[in-house]
Amino acid sequence: MDMSMGGDAFRTAAVADDAAALPEIGRLLDVAGSATRVVLDAALIDRLAQDPDPAIAAAGQVGSLVKMIVANRWLIANVRSMRLSGTDGDRILADIDFLGEADYDAAADTLRSFRRGITRYPVPGARVFPLSAADMRQVFATEDRPHIEIGMIYPTTDIRGALFIDAFLGKHFAILGSTGTGKSTATALILHRICEHAPEGHIVMIDPHGEYSAAFQKTGEIFDVGNLAMPYWLMNFEEHAETFVTTTGAEGHVDRDILAKCLLAARMKNRLAEGIAKLTVDAPIPYLLSDLSNMIQAEMGRMDKATDSAPYLRLKAKIDEIKADSRYAFMFSGMLVGDTMGAFLAKLFRLPGHGRPISIIDMSGVPSEITGVVVSMLSRMVFDYAIWARGEAQRPVLLVCEEAHRYIPADRTGGGQAVRKVLERIAKEGRKYGVSLGLVTQRPSDLAEGVLSQCGTIIAMRLNNDRDQAFVKAAMPEGARGFLDSIPALRNREAVICGEGVAIPIRVQLDDLEPDKRPASSDPAFSVLWRQSGGEDAIISRVVRRWRNQGR
Repeated sequence: MDMSMGGDAFRTAAVADDAAALPEIGRLLDVAGSATRVVLDAALIDRLAQDPDPAIAAAGQVGSLVKMIVANRWLIANVRSMRLSGTDGDRILADIDFLGEADYDAAADTLRSFRRGITRYPVPGARVFPLSAADMRQVFATEDRPHIEIGMIYPTTDIRGALFIDAFLGKHFAILGSTGTGKSTATALILHRICEHAPEGHIVMIDPHGEYSAAFQKTGEIFDVGNLAMPYWLMNFEEHAETFVTTTGAEGHVDRDILAKCLLAARMKNRLAEGIAKLTVDAPIPYLLSDLSNMIQAEMGRMDKATDSAPYLRLKAKIDEIKADSRYAFMFSGMLVGDTMGAFLAKLFRLPGHGRPISIIDMSGVPSEITGVVVSMLSRMVFDYAIWARGEAQRPVLLVCEEAHRYIPADRTGGGQAVRKVLERIAKEGRKYGVSLGLVTQRPSDLAEGVLSQCGTIIAMRLNNDRDQAFVKAAMPEGARGFLDSIPALRNREAVICGEGVAIPIRVQLDDLEPDKRPASSDPAFSVLWRQSGGEDAIISRVVRRWRNQGR
């Protein structure tokens, strides 16, 4: 192929290279860091679409992989965007992103020892070749690194997509996708694979809708309002304030000051506090709600108090209201006063797990007013345990948060700031202490700024909203752009995976799960269900009874 790239020479460029028998499909036009361009032969690419090798058949398409040789190495690049050349309709200009490099194994006629990053760039005029399935198999080789297989790499039919466990969990991950794209099933698939690989692992799953209980009956422990038994005294002061303080502004500050003083006094009444020289209001020391109420009553009766009785009455009324409300019994029961902290942490973090490494926390029965506080408590205990367990035999914990945009919102002025703060802290500092964070959401654009960029691996399924797509692209490395442009066109159960958990960005058709391992999140079949009738009176009677009893 001459450097002028004339039409005849370009269209007959299927000449075997000395180092590869694959056809040359184009030449490197210019090199400018992230804006590298190649010129491709449109007619040859069209003919290659019939090749029996699916990797070669996809050559030149957006998201496909190409290679070019520099010295004794092959550089691997991803096609990001394409457009027709303005001067010749048979030529295509394509922007590419370099992903990594590999050595050439002449004996096997394929690549080997692929690694990320480029040590030497090619010069304009370098010849461009497609990647074969054999090449792709080497690029995606796991090289005996601990991994889990989750699907088939597009466009191949026999190359498995893998996640490297240590990198995937060590630097957090996010699973994103619009409703109905298979996001919950993808989450269940990944967690099942992790549980199979690490049956003595430690996973805590926050399940706001009760979807995952059915999927992990055999491999996990299911906790809901009926058996969670979460002691209220484990709350720190900020969580106490979100629960008991009902005012804002200046009144809120007064109420919080009173609560802090009385809460510390109530904690100090426990004999566990006797050996602590400087007890703080955040220390998880058991106390009686009646003691807290009595402390508030005593403070209200003081003649030298700095305010009127209204703040004290508000706090007492809220405490009495929660004590009397059966919906809060899972947390504010009088039976939860004993020092059960060790037992609670053991069952929650699966220490030991006895082959059931995941705790599913079904939040569907938790009153909405306190959901944020409960999630804050669970998340903070994961983080605090990791901090105070330094120096012990390390037991890393994975915290998976469904509907993450509800708990880490972009809005910094609303309620629920306690959970937002602790999850943001885990995102920034968790990996130092052995805490991994998994965020699952259908609205990534509603997440707090910067949280998504803390996730080392992003698994993006179809996103229908333009704002969500732009948000995800902004958090992705340059080399993933060609893959991310395909997000609106992904099929159900198909995902683009970028980041630390994979060798290079990949597009994967996710494996199907057995029915008993799927979450209860399938859409109703209206065409079938609306043809059925009978038994409505009994259904309504049972529903009304459960409704009135609030599920009990």
